[in-house]
Amino acid sequence: MEFNRKSPKIKLIEIIPKPYNLSIATARTCYSSKGIITPEEVDKDEKSRALRDRIAQSTLEAGHLTTRQHAHFVFSMDAVSRSFIWSFLHSHPFYNSEQVSQRYVRVQPDNFHIPDLKSENLKIYEDALSMQMENYNQLIELVKPTIQKEYYKIFPHRLKNREKWGPLVLKKTYEVARYCLPIATHAYLYHTISALTLMRYYKMASIFDTPCEQKLVIDQMISEVRKHDPLFEKELQDPYPLEATPEFKLMEEFGTTPSMSFQRKLESSSFTKEFDHTLEGRWSKLIDYKINAEHTLARSVRTILGIPHKNLPDHEAIERVLNPKYNPYLSDTLNPNMHTKLSRALCHVHFTFRKKLSHTADSQEQRHRMTPGSRPVLETHYHGKPDYITPLVIKQTPQAEEVYEKTMENSYKAINQLLEKGESFENAHYLLPNAHAIRFEESGDLLNFHHKWKLRTCYNAQEEIFYSSIDELVQVNQVFPLIGKHILAPCYLRKQAEKKPYCPEGDRYCGVPVWRKEIKEYKRLI
Repeated sequence: MEFNRKSPKIKLIEIIPKPYNLSIATARTCYSSKGIITPEEVDKDEKSRALRDRIAQSTLEAGHLTTRQHAHFVFSMDAVSRSFIWSFLHSHPFYNSEQVSQRYVRVQPDNFHIPDLKSENLKIYEDALSMQMENYNQLIELVKPTIQKEYYKIFPHRLKNREKWGPLVLKKTYEVARYCLPIATHAYLYHTISALTLMRYYKMASIFDTPCEQKLVIDQMISEVRKHDPLFEKELQDPYPLEATPEFKLMEEFGTTPSMSFQRKLESSSFTKEFDHTLEGRWSKLIDYKINAEHTLARSVRTILGIPHKNLPDHEAIERVLNPKYNPYLSDTLNPNMHTKLSRALCHVHFTFRKKLSHTADSQEQRHRMTPGSRPVLETHYHGKPDYITPLVIKQTPQAEEVYEKTMENSYKAINQLLEKGESFENAHYLLPNAHAIRFEESGDLLNFHHKWKLRTCYNAQEEIFYSSIDELVQVNQVFPLIGKHILAPCYLRKQAEKKPYCPEGDRYCGVPVWRKEIKEYKRLI
């Protein structure tokens, strides 16, 4: 297989005009006795422009930044790596993205990020990509019989119309086979951010894990905005050099900078073993919560409605806010809960979980931006040995499992070869498979965990996130049974709210009447 180095292609699709003037117009409006100040007014003459620039500089230096959130930019992005998207674009809550799915779209050859490697190392890298791509295509065929058997076991009546349902079955093979693809795999997407977020992107462009790729992309984003508003240049501050970041300094202090020494491998391996031991065999372990959660939740419901305890005891108050029979907001597919007075009571209950997911699963998990996680600097967890997650379908398909394990072994072997030959971890890490294990902590309030758990206990949800959500809900039920008992799949919530059809997925219905099941009964292969 031949590879061409494709550079990221960034285009500004839509922009709110003159973001610099707009930010100052909004700032001046805060103190205006004459009503709204328009962007045209702050630029009408020399005196206005001088005032505009003074306000811009002083508010920026003082950290008064909400005025920079009014302007938004819509970018199209092509030929950016999955690693960059996970590590940088989606590592914060202030964005919106719609990207091509590896679950439902087959990845094409020659669709990978090629870093600037030493000439003698390029062959190692490209041979590894060829191996991963070849085995991806092989796995699609190897898991197909297992998936077909399970699918038509659930939907026996669809056997008569394989032409219609065959493409859906095929997509499920992509979902499994993608685990062996590298995080170098390209994606294309729409990415929308505010002016403030772009300013932060520029300042943080050199941070871990993909500083070289980040600079390429962010320089293009800034260049595109400058075409429409040259004044935006005034808003930019010098980036943090990688060596000046606290992450780098801590890694240097504790010896976790990238080095393939025996001691380094041993320390990383000890950490991952220690982390995995604390999970006690789970995908996700509840490690912290507010001990008075049920009482606090009930009390907040009473406060919202002005009802004394004698009229609305704790168990009734919790039932009124968490049972969709009484609170149908919870079953609404538009998820209006943050905008409602009653559902906002859920904000006072907090949980923290310790988790381990594959890179590809966590790339979906992190899209739940209101239950944020502290993802690792990848270098600090790397110990040179295969460290990955295996999907259930592959475990059920011996021939596929053999190919899969060989893919993992050879992927990590290639990374180690590049590191031993002097390549940076940044360059070598792109060969990490989608299956590579990511370990992190995740926290959030009940309002936002409820939304995530509702979506991710659906039988159509990504496998690892589905099972980690079950782990989380089982543990929440053990600690707070009044809170946990009504948090189940969306079809259950709709049944309780008397909304039909119970499953809102149409042709995507999983085929299982999940609304009749308890959380401990949730189990699936595909």
